[in-house]
Amino acid sequence: MEQISARPFPPGNYDVVVVGSGPGGLQTSHSLSALGVRHAVISQDDAPGGMFRRFPVFERLISWTKPDAPVPRGTREYQWYDHNSLVGENGAGALVPEFMDRSFDVPSRAEMEACLVAFAERTGVRVQYGCRWTGTRREDDGFVLETSDGEYRCRFAVFAIGVTERWLAPIPGTEHAEHYVDTRRPDAYRDKRVVIIGKRNSGFEIGTGLLPWARELVLVSPRPVQLGPLAHSPLRVRYLQPYEEYVRGGAGTFVVDAAITAIERSNGGLRVISEGTTWPGRLEFDADNVILATGFRTPLLDLRVATVLNDRVPALSAFFESVSVPGIFFAGNASQGAKGVRKHGVGPNSTSVNGFRYNARVLARHIAERLGIEPQRPQLERDEVVPFLLKELSCGPEVWIQKNFLARVVSRSDDGLRDEGILPLAHFLDEGGEDAVAVTIEMDPRAVIYPAVYVRRRGRIEEHELPPHPVHAFEGAGYRQELDSRLKPFLD
Repeated sequence: MEQISARPFPPGNYDVVVVGSGPGGLQTSHSLSALGVRHAVISQDDAPGGMFRRFPVFERLISWTKPDAPVPRGTREYQWYDHNSLVGENGAGALVPEFMDRSFDVPSRAEMEACLVAFAERTGVRVQYGCRWTGTRREDDGFVLETSDGEYRCRFAVFAIGVTERWLAPIPGTEHAEHYVDTRRPDAYRDKRVVIIGKRNSGFEIGTGLLPWARELVLVSPRPVQLGPLAHSPLRVRYLQPYEEYVRGGAGTFVVDAAITAIERSNGGLRVISEGTTWPGRLEFDADNVILATGFRTPLLDLRVATVLNDRVPALSAFFESVSVPGIFFAGNASQGAKGVRKHGVGPNSTSVNGFRYNARVLARHIAERLGIEPQRPQLERDEVVPFLLKELSCGPEVWIQKNFLARVVSRSDDGLRDEGILPLAHFLDEGGEDAVAVTIEMDPRAVIYPAVYVRRRGRIEEHELPPHPVHAFEGAGYRQELDSRLKPFLD
């Protein structure tokens, strides 16, 4: 822990300052270092881990890791089977399996925290711990970050500060309730009537944790439980036991579609008053405890940036830069503010480590280019392009996990064909530029997965959907022939 307790970045001038030492901050720092970008990392915490030092409150994650997979652990392809480790080199990748006890296929919070500590140690990510960001101001061609240690000046600032601040719906009486972040140990709710407001991940997580303890359990929110969209996410279905109990007629557990109109004090307890949505009528629930699982927001402090999703997260460009304050970037689960193409309604998986670890790498490369550092762009021969792209479509973790959001791009110019690496698909489609091809994985409304190819020639883009395959074997002769035909005008 010697490295963790060190204070390596005194206040001063840096090209980039990263705020936060959770997975988003660690991945961003490691990626910036790999590109040779001079930067500092500051964090109010005293060790790596970020939100995983506090959440989820009932210990188990909802993203999975398969310790033994059809490909060797530590390879790039293995990332497809490990949705929790950060991406590192020289023995710093695929760390989560080292710490899992395999009693579940998802890690515990403690296992995830231990993995992040190990990642920081093995990659040499250094952090100025115990340094609290307190304010921000623009100065010259950059920013000044005011902190408890002093002032940090930088060209670009990356905020990997999570989406962990309480967000309260405008319901009268929320002061009588407790928020998810204040949830206590399960035995504190023994023999209690508990109403949980919210039926998304955090609501069901609390409900599952309290099932063995609460006398009566009610989960309530306006919208019904929707299981169909689960196919669009690589996250595992977790915490749905309260819903199973309800649909089977289990006594004392209810999952109700209703809009909350008020929370009131009543007879020494609480009363939740609501109006049914899928079932019209007034519903009242008496409770000893009301828990608000109504969501979170990014703690923006004095950052005057445009926001989306009920002002919960910053509105971001394809490269995770504030759309209203150039030079301010966001990493970690705040990167969900970049909406992407959302074809067929499928959005990016940027709220979890498995998605935002790749966002951080894309962000770091973009910042490096803005600082004048040219990324590697390996040259490809004409006959290499089709097999290269089909391999990406078959097992490239970025395009599989961030479907229709990140793409593998090959460009063509006077100096030949070049691998441009992983780029945001929205940027490829919107920005124009030299002739290029982008491939990604997409999913239709029926959750059928298929490869997609976008070819840009002379400023125009053609889109081609390749047929699905039952075991996603996209490298066969039929796919080679079809992709070669689609790319022939681009390649010749």
